[in-house]
Amino acid sequence: MAQPFVIQLDNRPGELAHLARALATRGISIRHLAGSSAGKQMAAMLETDDDQVTREVLQSMGMPFVEGDTLVVEVEDRPGALADFSERLGRAGVNITGILVAGCHDGMCEFQFSVDDEQTARDELGLPRVHTVGGTRQATATCPVTTAP
Repeated sequence: MAQPFVIQLDNRPGELAHLARALATRGISIRHLAGSSAGKQMAAMLETDDDQVTREVLQSMGMPFVEGDTLVVEVEDRPGALADFSERLGRAGVNITGILVAGCHDGMCEFQFSVDDEQTARDELGLPRVHTVGGTRQATATCPVTTAP
């Protein structure tokens, strides 16, 4: 899974197009994109086919961003599940920097999210530790998470 970048943009006409064109000019394909705005600011959560070049493009444009690996969990599809999940991370001192509900099926919802402290989030949610094999990080498969406090 690609690394997500959470990018801060000005909320004005053409700003997202400016970012998309800069990525396209460098041959970067956008794989996932979610965004929202409030007032004069917009936040976009972006995954591409090349993390290094995406980072270079964002830095060259002077756009503030945070980045991190994507964690994937499944939680019960019920009212309060997101509140329980995010409260657990908050109590552990973990800040969620980007989140996407990828879909719901069979009574479960898949959350894809990035955080400011991956290992603490993994420990809090009972996700396996990440290890490196031959210079490559081994990603974690979807893991169910009990969201009750």
